[in-house]
Amino acid sequence: MKNTKTMVIAGLLCAVGIVIPMFSPIKVVLEPASFTLASHVAVFIAMFISPAVAVCVALGTTLGFFIGGFPIVVVMRALTHVIFAYFGAVYIQKHSDIIFSVKKAIPFSLAIGILHALCEVVVVMPFYLNGNMNGYALDTIFLLVGVGSAIHSMVDFAISQIIWAPVSKTVSLAHSH
Repeated sequence: MKNTKTMVIAGLLCAVGIVIPMFSPIKVVLEPASFTLASHVAVFIAMFISPAVAVCVALGTTLGFFIGGFPIVVVMRALTHVIFAYFGAVYIQKHSDIIFSVKKAIPFSLAIGILHALCEVVVVMPFYLNGNMNGYALDTIFLLVGVGSAIHSMVDFAISQIIWAPVSKTVSLAHSH
């Protein structure tokens, strides 16, 4: 991170990313999945700033889940956010018009949602299959964690775009688009 302002914003985004899952009234838990509206917004906004900020915020929120005493599977799911955050931020740096274009954002959001979901499915499988590779267990993981995470990711990306539009006009960052 190149400047103090960017570092402070990354810290604030980490705090927001930790607080939302802890206190949000809009939570759905369907083991092995859990969905908290806007829980990825801080990571997506960090992606709009830079790959370094995106990785720092993803790691910071993961640490927050760990310190907060969340189950290890939740902490590991949060850790996978480093992957989609980094690759998404790198892509956004090369195609910054995605942030403000709904038409261009939808395919990008879908691709990031699929990457997000695949990473979470891989992490969740060992916790819930316990050597039992039956169809029901696999279907549950792929539908709830896979499809559910992809949809959740896309909704949170849209929320992030809505929030970022006015914020980006008032906050000047060396890496912002």
